[in-house]
Amino acid sequence: MELRHLRYFIAVAEELHFSRAAERLQMAQPPLSQQIQSLEKELGVQLFKRTKRRVELTEAGQVFLAEARLILIQVEQAIRAAQRASRGEIGRLGVGVNSSATHNVLPEILRVFREHFPYVEVVLHELASYQQIQGILDNRIDIGFLWLPNVDDSALSFMPIWRELLIVALPEAHPLANLPEIPLKALAGEPFVLPPRQLGQGFYSQIISLCQQQGFSPKVRQEALLVQTIVSLVAGGVGVALVPASLQNLQRVGVVYKTLQGQKFELEMAVVWRRDNSSQVLQEFLQVVRERTQSS
Repeated sequence: MELRHLRYFIAVAEELHFSRAAERLQMAQPPLSQQIQSLEKELGVQLFKRTKRRVELTEAGQVFLAEARLILIQVEQAIRAAQRASRGEIGRLGVGVNSSATHNVLPEILRVFREHFPYVEVVLHELASYQQIQGILDNRIDIGFLWLPNVDDSALSFMPIWRELLIVALPEAHPLANLPEIPLKALAGEPFVLPPRQLGQGFYSQIISLCQQQGFSPKVRQEALLVQTIVSLVAGGVGVALVPASLQNLQRVGVVYKTLQGQKFELEMAVVWRRDNSSQVLQEFLQVVRERTQSS
């Protein structure tokens, strides 16, 4: 049985006239009659009572009509769903994020994407850089927002999207807290709170590199994965921290934020995805990322 047999049957059932049904289907009547007979033979039931004057549905025909209509509706729905999926209008997108992304570029990107693609399920995962990369390689997430540089796998593509100033978070009672700006060199003897090297590779490596450019390596007193935790530890007097400027939005009692004196010290964020990921949903999301970050 093919879908065309159902369409033939429904046309005859609705017209209750083979000639009108054939005209509606834009085919000759004899082939239509043959197709209906073939369908009845395949089903092993009589669908129509035929006389010289009229055509009527049998009881089996009435039941089959209701089911045939449902089948065609479901087929049409399946076709439309497949077409929408091919355009990236429905589906699921796994997105890895870090805390800084959630404080700057991500909210606007999500707002615009959901406005244009309301039926795509976007699932956010707050992960460290290495966890995002592994998740992308394992196809557990589709795209990640992370700090460069730590994308060195040929299976991955990346696109820089955001540069952000690095600032200093200090305990409010710290001797340097009264200065309007702080030279990075002034932190050479300070205890630092940093993300674990193996977990926050991009963020960690950029901080280490910046400090070494100023002639020192930071003395790590405490490690913490989340920037919110880092700020909490600074508030507790554990040490100082270099954090993205957007963290100033995270106000916490006991912490002051200060700009760095002299040259601009910046972090660079990128989106990363698997090079062979052909998902149209991903491509539409990347387009929104390009549009929103280029206009920022």
